[in-house]
Amino acid sequence: MAGALRERVVDGLVRDRLRTHGAVLLTGPKAVGKTTTARGFAASEVRLDQDRAALTAARTDPRLVLDGDSPRLIDEYQLAEGIWDAVRGRVDDLGGKGLFLLTGSSTPEHEARSHTGAGRIAPVPMRTMTFFERGLSSGGVSVGGLLSGAPLEAVGHRIGVSDAIEALAVGGWPGDLDLAPADAIDANVDYLDVIVHADLSRVDGVARDPDGVRRLLSAYARNVGSDASLRTIARADEQPLAESTLHGYLRVLRRLFLIEDQESWKPALRSRVRVAATPKRHLADPSLAVAALGATPTRLLGAEIELAGLLFESQVIHDLRVYAQPHRGIVRFYRDNKGLEVDAIVERPDGRWIAAEVKLGHNRVDEGARSLLALHAKLSPEVNAACGGLLVIVADSPTYRREDGVLVTSIAALGP
Repeated sequence: MAGALRERVVDGLVRDRLRTHGAVLLTGPKAVGKTTTARGFAASEVRLDQDRAALTAARTDPRLVLDGDSPRLIDEYQLAEGIWDAVRGRVDDLGGKGLFLLTGSSTPEHEARSHTGAGRIAPVPMRTMTFFERGLSSGGVSVGGLLSGAPLEAVGHRIGVSDAIEALAVGGWPGDLDLAPADAIDANVDYLDVIVHADLSRVDGVARDPDGVRRLLSAYARNVGSDASLRTIARADEQPLAESTLHGYLRVLRRLFLIEDQESWKPALRSRVRVAATPKRHLADPSLAVAALGATPTRLLGAEIELAGLLFESQVIHDLRVYAQPHRGIVRFYRDNKGLEVDAIVERPDGRWIAAEVKLGHNRVDEGARSLLALHAKLSPEVNAACGGLLVIVADSPTYRREDGVLVTSIAALGP
């Protein structure tokens, strides 16, 4: 698939939202392909990050950049204060659908607090590319199909453990997919350098210590896939971060969409147990964790194999989030005070859900299956009636169903 224009799961979401809303807002980290995706639907455009005259006009009067054929793309809308209000007002005045496409690589904090745009502007989060979108997965095991209880046919696709680790180290950045792995990893290091030295201060004009931010990213990377407390993360380095500094750094990293933590699932249980409250830690793409730690696939498959397992889990969570989007699904995790943990719960708004344990190698499938069955035994009959499946997701296995009913599959078989 080198050099080809790859279909993205988010394309269908944008198409649907343009039919139902006056405007669509695509948000996500820099370089995930927001502009490319939006341009595929736009009839006219203004790119505020590249057109200085247009940016000056927008900052003078946001209405000056709204005129053009619909859908009109306003790229990096957050660079001009007032664009959100202007678009919302124009949508109200015209009363049509599919009038505007906005893209944003950071959240303008004052607008996020004061304007919802509900019913007018549909937010669509955009993430880096999944294994399916990169051509590394067949998509034969559909998350949507599992949620709906559809029968599953045999799927033979799998990926070697070393290939999976190399793929997650490269990352799902559209502009890097045709690079050699070593070059792509270098590009990810450069990406973080730009974030640390330039982008953080541009979000809110506050100067921050680049070394402190880099240490925080390394600490976060070391704890990817875990529910480490923020205090633990702050103290993970020889130079601990003060609490106020830590929260300031995290706030701006979230506004740049570089952190996407995973909240816990709180179902109806047969017995009273306390479930986890601290979220699991994830960066926007596991490749950022690899870059932040200066890791390589060779190291991850050797002395750092435990970290490799957490990074693989983070990759699966990332991909499940994308596959769940067309079904309005949310990806959470389960952990209780009895020591039971399940890595991923994908739940639709109507209550339909699936549970997944993530294991890097097939040799740990039994362990994952035991956790899934233990969770199933703890849930109320009403919750279990809405379950579409229990699955263990690995790298190196074909898809099959065990005698206990647990489905075993590969990240190279998952799809929307």
